[in-house]
Amino acid sequence: MASIWKGSLAFGLVSIPVELRTAVREDHISFRLLHKEDQAPIKYERVCSADGETVPWDDIVKGYEFSKGKFVLMDDDDFTAAAPEASRNFEILDFVKQDEIDFRHFETPYFLVPSKGGDKAYALLREAIRNTSSIGIGTIIIRQKQHLAAVRVVGDALVMEIMRFANELVDAGEYTFPSDEHVRPQEVKMAEQLIATLAAPFEPEKYRDDYREKLMDVIRAKMKGKKIELPPEPKQEDTRVIDLMARLKESLDRGRQRPARRAAEPEPEPERKPARKSRRKLA
Repeated sequence: MASIWKGSLAFGLVSIPVELRTAVREDHISFRLLHKEDQAPIKYERVCSADGETVPWDDIVKGYEFSKGKFVLMDDDDFTAAAPEASRNFEILDFVKQDEIDFRHFETPYFLVPSKGGDKAYALLREAIRNTSSIGIGTIIIRQKQHLAAVRVVGDALVMEIMRFANELVDAGEYTFPSDEHVRPQEVKMAEQLIATLAAPFEPEKYRDDYREKLMDVIRAKMKGKKIELPPEPKQEDTRVIDLMARLKESLDRGRQRPARRAAEPEPEPERKPARKSRRKLA
């Protein structure tokens, strides 16, 4: 895959030439919106809310709504004035412990791949980060946009993760969560035993996207002209107050009796489309 960014990764006076490459891919089934009558694709037009007329791109500007119906108009020069100074250098400003970071900060991972001449320094930084159980934190500019980013070790790779800034996280104080005053010690003990019964090494290959597989089965069946049978309606959930101890004991018994999980056998799938851009666009 083509590199997204080329530059240097710096810590102290050490500079490592690297390239940024995608580390994840989206694997969603995509659909087109069609006219039911003739199956023609639906087009989206830019329509003015005042007169209902279609507006050409040349007549469209960006505006910031500072109060209801009042805007500050922005042009290319305004965005240029606010843009961070271009740089091909990602400098690690701090090294922090992994357990100090709220996982909600992390968003999209990318592989940092060493460029020519950077192998030794790359391996040096990787092993130092691994041995200190640290994560490097800094900012990086990609396509005129500044991002908070972290560098961590995954196997033999350095992985850079685009992060959310602090103001993008919702304060938990905005919500109300239950206290533990009504939880009995014996219930906690039973729940801990249930967790121990269900404990297993993390093997991502054994978890499957069941909805995606069933949806592809429906698509293949419709391609062959087969009639689709709807599943039965789900049973109504029991919303009555439950006896936690009884449920925990029942769950614990089931957990002890469950067979060992096996990795699901992969099934042939249609050809995948090229990887799409991540949730946060680097543009």
